[in-house]
Amino acid sequence: MAGQESKKATAVAAKSPAIHYPFWFGGTASSMAACVTHPLDLLIVRLQVRRPDAPKNMSKTFLHIIRSDGPLALYAGLSASLLRQLTYSTVRFGVYEELKARATKRLADKGKSKQQPSFPVLVAIASFSGFIGGIAGNPADVLNVRMQQDAALPPHERRGYRHAFDGLVRMAREEGIRSWFRGALPNSTRAVAMTASQLASYDTVKGLLLRNTPMRDNLTTHFTASVLAGVMAATVTSPVDVIKTRIMTVSSSDGLLPTLRTIYANEGWRWMFKGWVPSFLRLGPQTVCTFVFLEMHRKAYRKIRGIENPVPQAL
Repeated sequence: MAGQESKKATAVAAKSPAIHYPFWFGGTASSMAACVTHPLDLLIVRLQVRRPDAPKNMSKTFLHIIRSDGPLALYAGLSASLLRQLTYSTVRFGVYEELKARATKRLADKGKSKQQPSFPVLVAIASFSGFIGGIAGNPADVLNVRMQQDAALPPHERRGYRHAFDGLVRMAREEGIRSWFRGALPNSTRAVAMTASQLASYDTVKGLLLRNTPMRDNLTTHFTASVLAGVMAATVTSPVDVIKTRIMTVSSSDGLLPTLRTIYANEGWRWMFKGWVPSFLRLGPQTVCTFVFLEMHRKAYRKIRGIENPVPQAL
């Protein structure tokens, strides 16, 4: 009986066309997630650039901001964070979904029973999407860090950007357009690792849960898959973050390979996961919120268009 139901579900799935969701869903879902997780992101940035006399942990930093500047200070730089998501995440999610839809259609045209690309193909698609998104979102990323850091600087060093667009205009006027793309290569490299681990792992884990467990396409499944995607993203991007930080903070001009040799000689392989917990604290909630909001977008879209829930495919 179960075998007949499985065959019937596979037959229905093979006839069901892949749903093509709007390009901008990833950007709006990520923006909604940013509104939830922005205070946490701000606390981590403040700890990374703190002065010697500043609080040394997250709870004390939180209380210091509340007492000094009020609760709204936890949302300092939110406009830049939203601009970053509306550029970086819109592009990376949009390109990923478009290329995934084309790969899915190509498989269907060949008459294959599976309609979802394999995990290696998803990783390749996500990597390309992340690189493009990293370049598109770099100006807002630079601005986001500056605005979050601003209140922690001495008064005479603060830039005082009123909002994201004011910051972009002033950066171009005072430092030139090239300032928008400061650190674009390492930022895009990190975006490749982030998107490949985050998007590809979420799609794969969600599909495995739907096909191999009693779980259904609901909030519990979305939450579980997004938590695992957040763990994967934090693990994959942790070495990149460590290398980037070390290169930026050393005074010598050593290249990547000499820096790697020095780190390994002094710390062994454990260097790759230094700072994993702060990285997960940043990526975990953001990943969960992003995918939960994204699935809400998709559910609303299917309801408006009168489309039934898609049947999960076998990889």
